[in-house]
Amino acid sequence: MTDAMSRSTMAGCLMSLAMLVAVPLFHSAYVIDVVTEILIYALFALSLNVIIGYSGNVSFGHAAYFAIGGYTNAILLTTYGWALVPSFVVSIFVTIVAASFVAYFCTRLTDIYFAMLTLAFSMLVWAIAFKWRSVTGGDDGFVGILVPELINHRVHFYYFTLLVVTAAIVLLWLICHSAFGRTLVAVRENTVRAGFIGVNTRLMRWWAFVIAGTFAGIAGAIFAMFHRGMYVESAFWTQSATVLIMTLLGGMFSFFGPAIGAAALFILERVTNEYTEYWPTVLGAILLVILLFLPDGLVGLVRKVRNYVGRTN
Repeated sequence: MTDAMSRSTMAGCLMSLAMLVAVPLFHSAYVIDVVTEILIYALFALSLNVIIGYSGNVSFGHAAYFAIGGYTNAILLTTYGWALVPSFVVSIFVTIVAASFVAYFCTRLTDIYFAMLTLAFSMLVWAIAFKWRSVTGGDDGFVGILVPELINHRVHFYYFTLLVVTAAIVLLWLICHSAFGRTLVAVRENTVRAGFIGVNTRLMRWWAFVIAGTFAGIAGAIFAMFHRGMYVESAFWTQSATVLIMTLLGGMFSFFGPAIGAAALFILERVTNEYTEYWPTVLGAILLVILLFLPDGLVGLVRKVRNYVGRTN
């Protein structure tokens, strides 16, 4: 059964990758841009799920690392004229350092106290970006980012994003399905019992936090180049709430669930905004439906339908 599921998952991944590779063949700038942004948010949501789905904590400040990666890459590329590779690598390193520092304090707490402390640090990052106008541009944003010529074309940038996001997702998959990932799940299910058998639960939660922040920083670094700008809204609590809803919508107990939730929410927002100005109302309704009727998200819904059909047949 497990092998069949693995083959099915692998086939679905390869089919999805083939479809993504073929996107530029439609010769639609709009479609390419939409799929590029979906890929970025999919990685962002998957990174958050390391904290929520695997370690069992809720973060209200995950946007901080998205913003740190984005601002660092933007500043190094534009203000200092760095090349793409060193700028991207240093952006990831800065995000790792920031996430490690915040994780040291946050993992000392649990439950709502953990969540509120992540929000506090996120708002601190937002305040720095807002007030440090000479570096970040303040509320005007850091605009006019110099994207390297190699990827300064819509199709080239799309394939660059697809390559980086695919590599990041594969790495996340390996991490989450390793002994480390299984230990994280044990900590999530029963922290006390995991501690009794010798697991350093705080250290495990620290590593989960750092890994999640690192991949959020990668998504932020790509986001900054894609939009040719970085804005303080990327560090605000609403950005954290959006990616949290993406994770819940897709299904936080499924590895690919958050990516599906990111695609579904992003497309739904685009479609809704074309016909009405009440997207926040629609978003609130979606959150209510998830919490009341779809605790396992879209992936859980598909699983229930499949099981029902199987029993009927």
